Amino acid sequence: MLISAVIQNRAVSPTPLVLLVAMLSILLSGCQSLPIFSNPQPEQIVWNSKAEHIASHEFNLDGEQGMVGELASITSRENDTLSDIARHYGLGYNDITLANANLDPWILPADQTVLLPLSFVLPDAPRKGIVLNLANMRMFYYPKNQANTLLTYPVGIGRQGWNTPLGQTQIVAKKANPDWTVPESIHREHQALGDPLPKVIHAGPDNPLGSYAMPLGFSGYLIHGTNKPYGIGLQVSHGCVQLYPEDIEVLFNKVDVGTPVRIIHQPYMAAWQADTLYLEAHQPLEKWEKQQKQLQKDIRKKLQQLATEKQATVDWDKVERILQRADGVPTPVSKESPDLPELIANAIPLAHPERFYGQPVINELSDSDWSVLAASFENENDAQKLAAMLNHQGPPIPARKIAKGGSFQVVAGPFKNKKEAKTVAQRIKLNFDMDVKAIDPKQASRN
Repeated sequence: MLISAVIQNRAVSPTPLVLLVAMLSILLSGCQSLPIFSNPQPEQIVWNSKAEHIASHEFNLDGEQGMVGELASITSRENDTLSDIARHYGLGYNDITLANANLDPWILPADQTVLLPLSFVLPDAPRKGIVLNLANMRMFYYPKNQANTLLTYPVGIGRQGWNTPLGQTQIVAKKANPDWTVPESIHREHQALGDPLPKVIHAGPDNPLGSYAMPLGFSGYLIHGTNKPYGIGLQVSHGCVQLYPEDIEVLFNKVDVGTPVRIIHQPYMAAWQADTLYLEAHQPLEKWEKQQKQLQKDIRKKLQQLATEKQATVDWDKVERILQRADGVPTPVSKESPDLPELIANAIPLAHPERFYGQPVINELSDSDWSVLAASFENENDAQKLAAMLNHQGPPIPARKIAKGGSFQVVAGPFKNKKEAKTVAQRIKLNFDMDVKAIDPKQASRN
């Protein structure tokens, strides 16, 4: 059970871990759609930065340069979430939560420094076409017609039991506005969950492939968009590689059929940047966790080789701390080099944008709107957390916390009619294991 409580105007207080599990369930749920958000997207992201420039996706490469980017930071405002910040700056959920492990992803206090890990060690792989590193859930694209250029994007990948395969393949086709013929195995999975799918899901907001798909030479696997963008940076798919809608559009227009794709798993990477040796560490994915000791042994050997090339001295105690921390932040390992607190202090400060790209907009509830009572909590933070998770579903469910009678209710809406409200109530029940109810505006007005 994800949240084993029946909501009948009584307080429930799920733990943060239970809420995170519930969030993952939301991202793994069946494809449904409900056009209940007003959320116009800008044509492009406009950087409102204290710095003159900060790169997030496209970088120039100089020769055998092994690392790109810089660390940046932003000061949070009330009602910010790490998911909204991550998407705006081209990061995945894994990138930003690991780098800010002391912060609750869904309840950020105002004036909190959030580290933006926009610095990346390049994988040890040929710089040709697309290189996908499953360990840090990041794609590296080396355009054939743009020498010395790197494009990098966060991705969502296959979850345990549906792992994205390793190996060398290529883009075999490109499809805009694709239909999705649901595989029989996924039919069975959704049927067991009480969430049956049609045989074909046509192009549109219901389609989990998003607006663009590029089949790979591995049969049944694709690189595609998503209608659940807040799953980027998580193991959420049935093996396919997912990108933010805005990123897949750029990639789709740049790559050609026949572009090579190499899929690897490298949790530990090292490289020189100027005269400093860096280590970037991630936890191996579950499928490879038994190889962790050998993988760490291999990276220690590589660090020693890289250090010997320039007669440098490695701080091995620091290496062990970075391996244990495994937060994905490239950190210097040379003797007397700065550690994480100093790196954060020196990160490039960015001004807070007026609005984050893709951030949900929650319309006001009127007396004539249908709504859904999702839960009631004694703790305000728990109510805020659940509301934020509902707002970041795919498709999103607009929700807010409302103080009432000494507790805090999470109310979803507005919905145009009873059918929409019941559909959302069913989704919440399915994903959170809660008994929730649609609220008739006529009945609400009498209470």
